[in-house]
Amino acid sequence: MAKEHVKAALVEARQALDALIAADQTQEAIVQASELMAETIRRGGKILSCGNGGSLCDSMHFAEEMTGRFRSDRPGYAAIAIADASHMSCVGNDYGYRAVFSRYVEAVGRPGDVLLAITTSGTSANVIDAVEAAHKNGMKVVGLTGKFDSPLAQKADVAIVTPAGRWADRVQELHIKCIHILIELVERQLAPENYK
Repeated sequence: MAKEHVKAALVEARQALDALIAADQTQEAIVQASELMAETIRRGGKILSCGNGGSLCDSMHFAEEMTGRFRSDRPGYAAIAIADASHMSCVGNDYGYRAVFSRYVEAVGRPGDVLLAITTSGTSANVIDAVEAAHKNGMKVVGLTGKFDSPLAQKADVAIVTPAGRWADRVQELHIKCIHILIELVERQLAPENYK
């Protein structure tokens, strides 16, 4: 019985990936987001990223690949995941958990920066508040979600919506693929010599 569940999970994951391969609108959004991010880095700006739970882990993974190294050596790119425990506990205690991302964006975000906002449902209140704070600061927002009709998809300047179905884990599996492709496309624009 357990093996049947393993195979069923893998087939479902493959179906989700096939849906992404067929999703021209999502692929175009990934290209647009990468161009926005590359231009931000080129102009000396930075990318902030945020999310809850697994999406927070994805936002941290994005930032460390940007500041560190993805495939080959190149300069580090300015990216910060909003994940500092002392900030989050301070703001959570003083203002409530809903403010943990927006307060950071208010403090650190600058005009021309980008916020990568990640929520599988597209409805996380603290992420939506961060999006609104980013826009108030003159920032652009790339939203990564799993719902076309979600608040995040509606508010983001570029909405990357992964068509993975109703389960958050399948949405997140496609999110990490989108994140890796985003980083590759940014590198192709800023460090093209790495792809010759």
